[in-house]
Amino acid sequence: MQTITFEDEFVHQLAPVALARPAYAMLCGSYRLVDWLELLDDAPQAVVREHLVRIQELDFPCFRRRNESAARGPTMWINARLVPSHQTYLTLGALRDRGGTGIVHSGAAVAVAILPETAPPPPATLHTSTLKGYFDQLGLAELQPLEASLPLIEYPHQLIQYNQETLTDNLVYRLREGSYNEVADGVFAAEHARLGDHVVADTRQGPVLLENHAQIGPFTFLAGPAHLGCHTRVIEHAAIKSHVTIGHTAKIGGEVEASIIESYTNKQHHGFLGHSYLGAWINLGAGTCNSDLKNTYGEVKMDYAGRKVPTGMQFVGCIMGDYSKSAINTGIFTGKTVGVCSMLYGFVTTNVPSFVNYARLFGQVTELPPDVMIATQRRMFARRKVSQRLADEQLIRDMYTLTRDERQLGGDPLLL
Repeated sequence: MQTITFEDEFVHQLAPVALARPAYAMLCGSYRLVDWLELLDDAPQAVVREHLVRIQELDFPCFRRRNESAARGPTMWINARLVPSHQTYLTLGALRDRGGTGIVHSGAAVAVAILPETAPPPPATLHTSTLKGYFDQLGLAELQPLEASLPLIEYPHQLIQYNQETLTDNLVYRLREGSYNEVADGVFAAEHARLGDHVVADTRQGPVLLENHAQIGPFTFLAGPAHLGCHTRVIEHAAIKSHVTIGHTAKIGGEVEASIIESYTNKQHHGFLGHSYLGAWINLGAGTCNSDLKNTYGEVKMDYAGRKVPTGMQFVGCIMGDYSKSAINTGIFTGKTVGVCSMLYGFVTTNVPSFVNYARLFGQVTELPPDVMIATQRRMFARRKVSQRLADEQLIRDMYTLTRDERQLGGDPLLL
């Protein structure tokens, strides 16, 4: 059965997390949905937003071009916002194996649709913006509902929630399928991972997994469940508390709790990060801290594009988009979002748009031109021996254009 993952019309609600990456590439519970899709199908396809088409071609070669070979047989359409959990993988596998056609909804959205061989093939130029019209043409409303539970990530803060709910089960699967050595009680290391001297581990709630070439500095505290990606380095005297998911090639120090940190991000100095999501290529200055609990101990409500969204959660920290930075001693208030390519100074008491210098404490918020961020990106990449591609530069220009309204409606006067 051919599988096609798709970004639907609700994917914009995942900004800034899914602005620089397809929704299937969001890290949660130590996995991305694309990791599970590769296990389901050795030649899947994908429909993404237009500004991510070239990024997908370069960074996700597992997705075959739709015009290279025509899919035969039934087709399973999989929403790219599905929670990337082991249970999701099992449910998708069961739906594939049972055969037949049908549809699974999650709220108002299509989670999965299995179409017959006779369905019209998708056009090669299909993108997220034209997907709804294609689905209407197919008549999905006439498909038989299938009994399956497949939750979707509707807003960025849910990544933090699902990370806590799925991490232990996902790590158990990793241990069962992978090759790890138990280097301390409940601490498992892949090849060339290194555990420093005098490390204290508390794995009563779940295991700690270190991937290839991960390094843990001396006098570090580790609490499971936690997953540290390849080539990630944890600085001495750090505290990695439970439900932490870290991508590859990150540098981590200070105190981190119940958070997701994407690849190539640096948080290597003293400071607290809790119940938060950090995108890729972020750098937090020394002393940067976030609050993840209101003084009233009440439910945190998020502000997404001027809309108040109850989280049902008492602990929510910050959501920070790719390429953003903080200066030393930056303080981020509870439940704030920071867009892509922004610079933070002082206290962050409101949501931060993309592409701004945010120094509200000092009375100014200034716009950051894309050329400045492209030059910054080039310097960051060079430090990690990563080549900057034309597609990387274009992505920054595209994100600048896509977030223009965000800056105009941010509530702070922009100094250009």
